[in-house]
Amino acid sequence: MHERCMDLNDRSLRTITINGHTTHFNITTASEFMALLCLAKNENDLKERIGKVIVGYTYSNQPVFTKDLNCVNALFLLLKHAIKPNLVTTLENNLALVHGGPFANIAHGTNSIIATQYALNHFDYTIVEAGFGSDMGALKFYDILTRINPEFIPDVVVLNTTIQSLKHNGEGNLEKGIVNLDYHIETMSIYTNHLLVVVNKHDTDTESEIEYIKQHVEEKGILFSVSTGFLEGSDGSTDVAKKVVDVASKEKKEIVYSYELEEDLKTKIEKFCKINYGAKEILYTKEAEEKVKLFHGLHLPICVAKTQYSITDNSKILGYPKEFSMTIKDIKLFHGAGFITIYFGNILTMPGLSKDANYLHM
Repeated sequence: MHERCMDLNDRSLRTITINGHTTHFNITTASEFMALLCLAKNENDLKERIGKVIVGYTYSNQPVFTKDLNCVNALFLLLKHAIKPNLVTTLENNLALVHGGPFANIAHGTNSIIATQYALNHFDYTIVEAGFGSDMGALKFYDILTRINPEFIPDVVVLNTTIQSLKHNGEGNLEKGIVNLDYHIETMSIYTNHLLVVVNKHDTDTESEIEYIKQHVEEKGILFSVSTGFLEGSDGSTDVAKKVVDVASKEKKEIVYSYELEEDLKTKIEKFCKINYGAKEILYTKEAEEKVKLFHGLHLPICVAKTQYSITDNSKILGYPKEFSMTIKDIKLFHGAGFITIYFGNILTMPGLSKDANYLHM
C-alpha cells in the first residue's frame, strides 16, 4: 500500500496532463517566483519581473505574460512582505540575514539581492553562501548575480571541504579523492585570484590527513586553513577570518565570463559546460532541440540544473572526470527571473521522499 501511494504521488505531481497538455509541479525552491523574488532589487523591480513571467504560449508560439492577464498587482500583494529580509542572530549574537531559498542544483542558488545589498551597506564584511559546491552555487553567483550586480563580485572565495567528502570522491581513499578538490580550485581560479581552501574538521580526522591536504593545497599556491567553528564557535574560526581579511585587501583580477550574453543559446551552453565542467560533448534530446529554436535570440544568462553529487550530469561519476558527455533533457525560459534554465540528466524539480524515508524509523 505504501509503495502504491508513493507511485501515485510521483505520477500526480511530476507529470500532469490537462487537455492534452503535459506539465508538472515544481518544488518551491525551483520555482520562477522564488528566483525573481531573490533577484529583485526593490518593489518596483519585483513588479516588473512578475509582469514578465510567461504563463503559456498561443497556438502561434507567441508568449503570454502575467501582465497580459492583469494580475501583476494581485501577485505582488502575495509577495509584498516576503521581499523583506529576515534579521536573526547567531549563537554568539552576531547579525545574520536569512532571505530566499533557490537551491543551487535546480535554481541560481543564493540568497536575495536585497539582503546582500543591505549587508554591504551596513557592515564591513559580508559573507554569502552559494551552496552545493562551486560547480553549482559559486559558478551561478558569478555568472548570473555579478552580471547584473558587478558590486557583488567577491573579494574572496572560500572553498569549504571535508575529509569525508574527499574520501567519498575517492571511494574511501583520500589521495584518490583529492582530485575533486583540484577541480574546484581550478574552476574558481578562473574567476578569482583570492582563494582560500578551508577544511571543516571532524573528530574522526587525523592530523596526517589534514597535513596531507594542507601540503597539496599550498603547493598550488593557494591559502589553506582549518576550521573547528562547529565545535568551538568563533574561537575555531579565527584563522579563517584573519586570512579572509588579509587577502580581501589585495587587488583582485578582472572577471572574464565563459560566454557573452549576445551569443546564441547553444554556444553559451557549450562554452559554459566545457570551460567550467570540462565536458567534451553536449547532447540534446528532441525536446531540448525544439526549445533551443523557441528561445533563439534571447540575450540572457543560463542557469544549469544538474546533480550536485558530481561535476557531470551523472551522480555516480565521482572525483575529477575528464572527456565526458552531458545530456540536456529540457530547457525552460524564466523570463521574469531573467535567465534560461538548462536541465541536464535526470535532475528532478519535484523531488520526493525515498521509499525508506527516515520518518518511518522514528
